[in-house]
Amino acid sequence: MTQPREPWNIRPAKKPASVTASLKTEVEKKAKDLIENVLKPRHVLPPPRQKHGNYITDIGAKWFRGYFYYFTTYACHSPNALSPTFEWKFARMEPLRDGKFALYAMRYTGKEWVAVLDALSVDQCMKAIKDNDWFAL
Repeated sequence: MTQPREPWNIRPAKKPASVTASLKTEVEKKAKDLIENVLKPRHVLPPPRQKHGNYITDIGAKWFRGYFYYFTTYACHSPNALSPTFEWKFARMEPLRDGKFALYAMRYTGKEWVAVLDALSVDQCMKAIKDNDWFAL
């Protein structure tokens, strides 16, 4: 017999909560607006004069395996670079119940996600990504 869920527990039992098509569309639309109007003007700058080191050339977001990721694309001009560009995921929105999300930031090691904020609306997630130092690029 299954136990009734507590009304305060918005986390799904074992896997990310399913996301409706309308919620996906809302997240994508608001993320695109945030990226185009705030993040890109702030962080995508002209290439540096000195051609060593990495620099941001693009910022994007996409759904992948039930999560919504924000990522930056970096250009590498070093002659020893393995690739001319690479992507770095810097934020992840995990769907919870009732249209809420948990917000994660990638650690500097690039190996694990750190839970930063919990049970946020879509608008609260966008504001946190814009203003919170965990998501500074």
